[in-house]
Amino acid sequence: LKSYAKHKQCGILLQHLQQKYRSPELESQLEEPWLRAYKDNKLFLIDGLLYHREKHTSALTVVDRDHISLILLDCHDCPYMGHMSEDRTKERVASTDWWPKWEQELSEYINTCERCQKANRKHGTKYGLIQHIDEPKHPWETINMDWVTGLVPGGKENYNACLIIVDRFSKSMRCLPFHKEDTAMDTALLFWNNIISTCGVPRIIITYHPQTDGLAERIIQTMEDILRRFCAYGMEYKDHEGYTHDLVTLLPAVQLAYNTSQHSTTGKTPALVEKGWNPPLPVDHVKKNSNHPPHSQRLP
Repeated sequence: LKSYAKHKQCGILLQHLQQKYRSPELESQLEEPWLRAYKDNKLFLIDGLLYHREKHTSALTVVDRDHISLILLDCHDCPYMGHMSEDRTKERVASTDWWPKWEQELSEYINTCERCQKANRKHGTKYGLIQHIDEPKHPWETINMDWVTGLVPGGKENYNACLIIVDRFSKSMRCLPFHKEDTAMDTALLFWNNIISTCGVPRIIITYHPQTDGLAERIIQTMEDILRRFCAYGMEYKDHEGYTHDLVTLLPAVQLAYNTSQHSTTGKTPALVEKGWNPPLPVDHVKKNSNHPPHSQRLP
């Protein structure tokens, strides 16, 4: 509220929205894109807070630069957001906050993110004939799995690698720390304790295979890129609040980040397809406390 009082355009809008009738005099003082948003009836007040509505959601209007900087950090840099792509980060921001030209600012922020630029890879052409895979009918019927190695050791056990498992139905993913030197029996035990105990026994297991349709491979490559953004340039990652994380403490957050991001194939988050609901994130509790529509939804 204090930031609204200091912001000229917000002050004018608050006067507008508190009146029963539109004032041409006040309207003439509004600048773009505030004027367009006002004319399109996208701005409204709840308990003195200014919101911006779209077709299926509404977002809190923010104007304080320090607040905007924190939003960009929380929706992109935090471990539970995973340094995701521009499109996925836009989805995160759009569900909670709005400010003029935010999409342009977000794009510039991600394109200049040092960790993202270091970790981004160029994907070459895949060779070989594509092999058809029958699409599964339910979650965890068919899975893909691959190993990410070359990571900085972390945790009490000094894990230096990660087993990534992808459910082909929901696109849900699990990240499990292990040692590059582990045997096949060690991997089987890891799979038994963490997948079979909660998801059951899959009918088909596909390990790395460049001649499949590439869908699961792209998910695995995405996860590898995210892990390297955090884990490949030092023993520990320190977030903007000063907390340090290593490979083991980062994995649950990275897994949450991916499983609660909308997938382009299904149009839903992997968690929503697999479980029927989205695990709440910190931003969801912020929205709940501000009467904001929650991000977590249940399938009908």
